[in-house]
Amino acid sequence: MTITHEHSGSKGRYVYRAGAQEAEMTYSQASETLWIIDHTEVPDAFRGQGVGVKLVEAAVIAARAEGRKLLPLCPFAAAQFRRHPDWADVLNR
Repeated sequence: MTITHEHSGSKGRYVYRAGAQEAEMTYSQASETLWIIDHTEVPDAFRGQGVGVKLVEAAVIAARAEGRKLLPLCPFAAAQFRRHPDWADVLNR
């Protein structure tokens, strides 16, 4: 599963594409060290395949590598942080 990262100004997103379908997790950069995850959208064609989790996980991996924290305001992303206590190191509390 290939996930790409797009970032412009204070906004960014992680995207998974297959054919004409696209899933995304968007964020706002609140500061140099904080991203706010504000939305995750996965089309029905991708449901049940773990695409949403992989999108959030991509942000977690990047946050670790870049010394950032994540604030998951998106209900889906927040639920994933509760399910993955091993991501607590990048969770902004």
